[in-house]
Amino acid sequence: MTRTADRDSAYGLATRAVHAGQEPEPLSGAVTLPIFQTSTYVQEALGQHKGYDYARTVNPTRQALERNVAALEGGTHGFAFSSGMGAIHGVLMLLSAGDHVVCGENVYGGTHRLMDKILSRQGLSFSFVDTRGSDPVLKAVSPKTKMLFVETPTNPLMRLADLRALGEIARARGLLFVVDNTFATPVFQRPFEYGADIVLHSTTKYLNGHSDMVGGMVLVKRDDLAEQLGFIQKSVGAVPGPFDCWLALRGTKTLPLRMRQHDANGRRIADWLAQERRVQEVFYPGLPSHPQHELAKRQMCGFGGMLSIELGSLERARQMVNRTKLFALAESLGGVESLIGHPATMTHAAVPPAMRAAMGLSDGLVRLSVGVEDVDDLIADLDGALG
Repeated sequence: MTRTADRDSAYGLATRAVHAGQEPEPLSGAVTLPIFQTSTYVQEALGQHKGYDYARTVNPTRQALERNVAALEGGTHGFAFSSGMGAIHGVLMLLSAGDHVVCGENVYGGTHRLMDKILSRQGLSFSFVDTRGSDPVLKAVSPKTKMLFVETPTNPLMRLADLRALGEIARARGLLFVVDNTFATPVFQRPFEYGADIVLHSTTKYLNGHSDMVGGMVLVKRDDLAEQLGFIQKSVGAVPGPFDCWLALRGTKTLPLRMRQHDANGRRIADWLAQERRVQEVFYPGLPSHPQHELAKRQMCGFGGMLSIELGSLERARQMVNRTKLFALAESLGGVESLIGHPATMTHAAVPPAMRAAMGLSDGLVRLSVGVEDVDDLIADLDGALG
């Protein structure tokens, strides 16, 4: 179990990003935390060790990352996993056969696949609903419901869940309220402040920010949940290696700086696209035209670099993603470099076509992860790709 130091919570976000969970290395005084590349630790005597026994259970580099992200998110315990999907799986393993989960319909395709194709065979059941409002959630809750799972903003339609309203529903009905905060990051959104019990991230994305590692993170404030998650993490063993943890920890140091630039670029590009006749619709919560813009302003302090556009057809989407030069056609998001993707055939290919159509995820939808490059260069790249 990894707990943040009490002193970390007294500092501002940028200070926590640089310092939380870390001390100078005691042997040499190194400012940068070492990569503890070891599988085991020497024990002083039978039953006596320095708090480290086996690297699947605990590693100093991983421990520092867990403490750091927990401090950023306002949690007290952090648990690192080998991928974002590993983190989601770890959270769902808190449940037992027969339990029911209400989940947002417009979640990452891998989340839907894990729930619908794998865990449903293990005795869990899932209802996928529109979490933009409370009514669909309330209608889906049954006596067997144990968890409410949401992304906000959603991937890729950029829909918002009202965290305060859903947090109240979860609290009133005794549900675990889980929020995937990958898109917004703790820089722009703090789910614990709205009643979340568990906050999770794909550290692969914005927390790392450099597209060079894969990982996931689960944060909690409740000691009972921390005890259960620590047991799951140790028992299943889906933990990241120390080098991946070191890379992510390097990334979190600059998270507030990078997110400001992602946000500034995202706003400029969204404004430009909203004026473009070649684009049918822009999905970005920072635009006044977004139907939940007022909610975004209430529960977010920035809108980030993720946005999607509707081009009207698969052919136009294919044309655009094949023509960009700075926006690389690739899976993933949240790195310093700009990426472009086609959700229907990439990130959400596992979602049944009828379900994609019902939620408005069309073959003409293109998703942009806006990086930190010069925004005028990015706009020129999109302009040329739109044809």
